[in-house]
Parts: sequence; C-alpha cells; structure tokens
Amino acid sequence: MFDPARPVAVLAAGSWGTALAMLLGSKGISVRLWARRPELARRLQQERRNPTYLADHHLPPAVTGCESMAEAVAGVQMVVLAPICAGLRPLLQALRPHLQPDQWLVSTTKGLESPSGLRPLQVITQEGPEWIGQRLAVLSGPNLAAEVAAGLPSTAVAAAPDRAVAQDTQVAFMCPTFRVYSNPDPVGVELGGALKNIIALGAGLSDGMGFGDNARAALMTRGLAEITRLGVAMGAQAATFRGLSGAGDLIATCSSRHSRNYRVGWALARGKSLSEALAEVAPQIPEGVTTTQVACSLAAQYQVEMPITQVTAQVLRGELSAREGAAALMTRTRKDELEEEWLRPGEA
Repeated sequence: MFDPARPVAVLAAGSWGTALAMLLGSKGISVRLWARRPELARRLQQERRNPTYLADHHLPPAVTGCESMAEAVAGVQMVVLAPICAGLRPLLQALRPHLQPDQWLVSTTKGLESPSGLRPLQVITQEGPEWIGQRLAVLSGPNLAAEVAAGLPSTAVAAAPDRAVAQDTQVAFMCPTFRVYSNPDPVGVELGGALKNIIALGAGLSDGMGFGDNARAALMTRGLAEITRLGVAMGAQAATFRGLSGAGDLIATCSSRHSRNYRVGWALARGKSLSEALAEVAPQIPEGVTTTQVACSLAAQYQVEMPITQVTAQVLRGELSAREGAAALMTRTRKDELEEEWLRPGEA
C-alpha cells in the first residue's frame, strides 16, 4: 500500500520526469529526482528549477535533486522510470543492483525498443531483478509535461499485471489536478502511448501542408483504427485504445503544437530534412521517429495492415515527400470502414 510518508524516486530529470517529480512533490511527498548529469542535479538543488526542461516552473520544496542513483533509490517505496525508450535498458542495468524487493517500478516511457520491438515493461522484466515479476506498473495518458507542471487539469491511466500495484500507483499520483484511472491492460496502455506518436507525426505533416481539420480528423480516426489492430494482434484489449492512453493521448498529441512529434511532422512538411526537424525540438526526443520504423516491422510480423504508419515511415526515410505520402493514402483501393465486422466466420 502506498505510504505518503515514505519517499519516492524519479529517474531521470527530463521534461516528463521533472513534471512528475513536481506533481508528487506538490502533494508533500518526498521526491528524489535523479539526473544523469551531475551538474544538472546540482542546478536542480541550487536553482530549484530544471534549466534544460521546464525552466519556467520551480520545484516544490519536497523535491531533491540527486547525483547518485544509489542514494536516489535507497529506502524508497516506488521508483518512477522516465527515460527515453533507447535509454531504458542501460538505465535498468545500472539500477538493478540498488533495487529492493519491497519496491515497485512505474514506467512512464512511451516508445518501443529498436530493433527488438519490446515494450518498456518487457525490457524492465528482462533487465530487472528476478523478483520484479508483478511489481511493475505503467503510467500513461494525454499528458503534456508543461501542462502537468503548471498544475493544469490532466488525466492518466495506471495499469499493471497486479491490480493492487495498479491501484497503489493510482493513489500515489492522484490529486485534484491529476486524475488517475486504473486499468488491467498494461499491454494496451503501453502500445497506445507508443503508437499514437506515429499518428502525431502524420498530423504534423498534414497541418504543415496546409490541409484542414477534415484531413486531421480523418487521420486521427483511421490512425486509431490501425494502431488498435496492431495492439489487439499483440495481445491488448481493443477497449483500451478507446480510453485515455489510446484515443485520449492521440487527441492531445495530434492537436497540440507543444507535441514534439507533431512539430517534427510539421517541419518535414515545410521542407526541412529529418535532421533539421529533430534539431528544432532538441534536446527533447520525439519517440515517434523510431517507433514508426519498429511498428512497420511489427505490422509485418503480425500481418496487420497499417497504411498510415507505413507511409509515415517512407516520408521519414525520404522515400516519399509529404504530398506524395498524402496522395498514396488518398488513392488506396476502396475499403469498408468496419471491414473486420463484415467478415463471416472462416473468411478472416
């Protein structure tokens, strides 16, 4: 059971990790915010803000910047993992010796590992201690870091293989400005958070070309359909993709100029190269760029049709221009919107 009198650790001090540390600290919970760079940890303590991310927001008194990972997690009840997906495995390898069996881990990473295609919880299971088992949860949803840091109303989903762990995570994060729902489908919650970034890239491409609200609405709707197809093939529940970690996160990232994935798509549509587009959002990392390529591999593996994902991947690789990609999608052979529902037994 979550004890608000015991400290928690947040690793690492990127935009989302910092926002979550601020959220927990605003509840009076003692938070140890670990930074990869010792100089950043010192500045967190001295300036009471993160000068690289969310520089306009000050840390609550309950948040402490930490240089040592071992000190950050010693005696805490919950360890919140907030690295980019590519950094998750090396983070776990460094963290493993310092974890204790009475702790649980909460992943907030939204991505898929390349080239393995593994979800964050799968990576944690591989790299974590033997006892980690059911002591894992994922927190995801339509959460722009700047809005959470500012205390604007937001919602999220806490999912775990063990219902008690999901509920403990729910209790830990829930407050008047951050409403958390529990969910029994961590596979769907993780996939929703990762795959929606692909569609956000597409929304940025669409808006950057000057297409209208009709095009963005169509892209989001059909995008949700294809990421649901892949998710179900990978063992997720379809209903999860209609919830906060699916449709909710999709709407937020496809509609906000604060979304790094949206901004990369926008820049590409305006004639920038991929390297130039990535430079515009640096030091933030748009997970959708890697996730798009991984999702294409998974779609082939699970034999799932994902036309928006595949075209977006071609645009990212420079094989198609944004306008050529749009034309390819608009001129596909005719389909039934609910094609799967039309199939009779034996025709699938």
